[in-house]
Amino acid sequence: MKTNKLNAKYTSGELADAFVFRNELNEKQRTEATIQLAEARKAAKAALTDKQELYARVLQLRFVMEDYLNSSKYDKDLTLAHFLRKYIRLNYKTNKNFAKDIQLDETELSLILNKHREPSEKTIIRFELHSNNAIPAVNWYRLLEKEKEFQLKTDVKLRAKEEKFVKNRLIFE
Repeated sequence: MKTNKLNAKYTSGELADAFVFRNELNEKQRTEATIQLAEARKAAKAALTDKQELYARVLQLRFVMEDYLNSSKYDKDLTLAHFLRKYIRLNYKTNKNFAKDIQLDETELSLILNKHREPSEKTIIRFELHSNNAIPAVNWYRLLEKEKEFQLKTDVKLRAKEEKFVKNRLIFE
């Protein structure tokens, strides 16, 4: 079995502990390698079909959505309406065409996008099916739940209003 110079210099334990293998390139070689990498990436991107590019953008949106859902922080701007609007813009110029494709009334879609109405479970399933299961219905639903959770935690007025209906509270010492 052949061993290269790097393996001969270091023990396998040292190699396993190393996170980054340093390259021994001079400045000219490093610049040339950077240019070659940029050209290779450009060629790979140019070789993508429109459908592959759309799929990549849908997956990118899904991963951004999942990162947000898995974080403990709430951002009032990152709502279901926000992500749905971004999803629609990936493939459509107008909301009307998207509403037509999922057989949803255009005004109802507008109400959802403007946060005046929450989508029904049927509508959420249609979002999943439209994305060809690339963005699961559970993700759309979790966005709604994250909004509700924040509202429930922070709605002081509702707590004050409902307090008068509670008697004989539990007391802990």
